[in-house]
Amino acid sequence: MSTPEALLAGDTVNGALSGVVVLDVSRVVAGPYCSQILADLGATVIKVENPRDPDYTRTFPPFLKHEDEELSAFYAQYNRGKLGITVDFAVPEGKQVLKDLVAKADILVENFRPGTMDKLGLGYSVLREINPRLVYTAISGYGQTGPLSRRPAYDNTAQAAGGLWSMNGEPDRPAQRVGTIIGDLSATMFGVIGTLAALRHAEQHGVGQLVDVAQVDSVVAMTESAVVNFTVDGQVAGRLGNEHPFVRPYELFPCKDGDVFFGGYTDKFWTITCEMFNEPDAATDPEIDTMAKRFDRDTYERRVRPLLHKWFADRTRSELEDMAGEKVPMTAIKTIDEVVTDEQTAAREMIVDVNYNQFGHLRMFGQPIKLGVTPATPARRANLVGEHTSPVLRALVGYSPEDIEKLRSVGAI
Repeated sequence: MSTPEALLAGDTVNGALSGVVVLDVSRVVAGPYCSQILADLGATVIKVENPRDPDYTRTFPPFLKHEDEELSAFYAQYNRGKLGITVDFAVPEGKQVLKDLVAKADILVENFRPGTMDKLGLGYSVLREINPRLVYTAISGYGQTGPLSRRPAYDNTAQAAGGLWSMNGEPDRPAQRVGTIIGDLSATMFGVIGTLAALRHAEQHGVGQLVDVAQVDSVVAMTESAVVNFTVDGQVAGRLGNEHPFVRPYELFPCKDGDVFFGGYTDKFWTITCEMFNEPDAATDPEIDTMAKRFDRDTYERRVRPLLHKWFADRTRSELEDMAGEKVPMTAIKTIDEVVTDEQTAAREMIVDVNYNQFGHLRMFGQPIKLGVTPATPARRANLVGEHTSPVLRALVGYSPEDIEKLRSVGAI
């Protein structure tokens, strides 16, 4: 882009969020991923980093390398499509820079521990006076309220405090964390939903608001039936391994070259499966002919599981998937290399290729939100530290070159 104005307009002028300006003062995953989704959907997102302490996920592997330079693919995956500026909030002039930016913004996203922005004099109560329409999205471990709100938290904190960790794993083994940062990622999703809801209200009524999303709350909301099982029947969710709490068969089964998920628990699917494996009598066997009978633990272990093991053992994953086709749920349990090269992944454009010039090309996951009229644009690179500081400050808040040079001289940017 040749001008600051064009730079701010970005290359997503037809995006659903075109014209929306987002200040991203967050770091690591939950906040950056929230604003990255907004960027994919067309918003102009300005990543604000401390010039002396930028987002430390820039040091996370894996890296694209060129001679003595390296670029974190982890950082790039969660910060694509953003403009990058540097501002030091500890410097008085830096505080004023953020306030000037807030006056022109629609959304601010932060994920500091509650109270941090207030101590800096940049909390919601201050910024809303500058811009009453501001949507201020605060993502934190325990939320902005409650007796534990000031405690430090990570993804594992949310998995532990939200109950999910205790539910995950095999029944006869210690609990296991979910194998991805589900505390961060769930907070990201609820953060995006809350932000868009608040943005719509602000656009309709001219009044912004605080969007308060906690990782722990987000995990609690993803525990499926565990809460109502306890409040209604007093049941405390335990570890089920690969099984489901109230339907069978609905789990992993080994086959000739790996494992598959089979979910043929309904009477319809069970009948089709029995016919598919040339044992139609199993569908009418009075001991296992209904969902309720097949769910009985003793009957399942004695009659159903042995049948499935017999049917699956000598067939490959692809053979089983081909047999099942569109008739019954049967899915190969794939490794990530298989997912990345899968034809369905390609058809859905869930792997995008981004050119990072001297570093080469980076392939990363795409945007799962598919819009028919204003499609997302995920195939864009992430910002370098402070890459767009001058043009953003000139275009968005009208700073002169002299103003910018003075801010640099005092360490504000």
